[in-house]
Amino acid sequence: MRQVDTETTMTLELSHLSRRFTDFAALDDVSLSIAPGEFLALLGPSGSGKTTLLRILAGLDYPDSGSVDLDGQNFLAAPARERKIGLVFQHYALFRHLTVAENVAFGLRVRKRRLRPSKKAIAERVEQLLQRVQLDGFGHRYPTQLSGGQRQRVALARALAVEPSLLLLDEPFGALDAQVRLTLRRWLRELHEDLELTTIFVTHDQEEALELADRVAVMNRGRIEQVGTPEAIYQQPATPFVCEFIGKVNKLPLTLSGGRLGMGEWLLDGEPWNGEHAHAVAYVRPEHLALDVPETQPAWSARLRHVYLAGSVAHLELYVPSLDHTLEADIAGEDVAKLGLQPGAQLRVAPRSAVVFAMDKSGEDAAVQGRWVWQAKNAPHA
Repeated sequence: MRQVDTETTMTLELSHLSRRFTDFAALDDVSLSIAPGEFLALLGPSGSGKTTLLRILAGLDYPDSGSVDLDGQNFLAAPARERKIGLVFQHYALFRHLTVAENVAFGLRVRKRRLRPSKKAIAERVEQLLQRVQLDGFGHRYPTQLSGGQRQRVALARALAVEPSLLLLDEPFGALDAQVRLTLRRWLRELHEDLELTTIFVTHDQEEALELADRVAVMNRGRIEQVGTPEAIYQQPATPFVCEFIGKVNKLPLTLSGGRLGMGEWLLDGEPWNGEHAHAVAYVRPEHLALDVPETQPAWSARLRHVYLAGSVAHLELYVPSLDHTLEADIAGEDVAKLGLQPGAQLRVAPRSAVVFAMDKSGEDAAVQGRWVWQAKNAPHA
């Protein structure tokens, strides 16, 4: 087999990768293209296969079938140490008995003699990296003397020390508190743009993925459900799983009646399947729910149960008696007072837009038969 030329640009082509553990399919026919300099997030719940995919790229595991090519060459044929990969784990994996500087220098010092930089060059490289990760002056400390965020930056500096062409991050912020996570992920995005590395980021945190990545690959049960920009993933989800996994959503079962799909008093204006499917499911984001629908348009009569203020956003809990169903709506926090919204208020509500999936029958095990991104005609804005 030809080994990969690690000096080429990192265009990775993953083709039909499968990996099984006994009777569990960790990866099931996964194909994906990763462009040079791209920041790609692998997003999914535990057990979806994202870490297994990362481990295969890192050389810590191998697929049962399929291939990974880098510019037409066999990437998997190269030993892990020759793949020019930087790897950062969730729990830092720092050597506690080594100083910060020694941890960062480790990957350079264990190289074969002919490839190992001089002690002076290593020291200079370590100093440059500590400055880059905003830890200059911390080189003499030990990991136990650092905060969680500082340890994670040391782990990242160590990964960057070997000058990788591909940076692999396995839930690197999972052990940190919310405020530190927010600060570090924005810093990481700036670092990625500065270094122009190809970066693959594994996370189960959808907000993290949508904020950081150029593209997001949503994984579920060993398969990729959808790959796209954060905006496309959120606004135009390709499957019911993506709808429910990404962000908050109202799930509305629809039935065909009189040639129109609907739920109670709300009827959709048209449908693309010409009455072929008697059942469908509509997914409506809370911010896409109109609260003051005119009497001339189909809508539900709802009672406002609760208003939850969360900074600049207000989350509304609405109860529809005719359906015995609860809906969620999101509006700007300042609009609560403007609209005079208080618990007990009666509202006419209806979706302004929805992603609708035709189903072969009603129920949790129904198979998807079609997808339709629906927009209401003359929809109100509030």
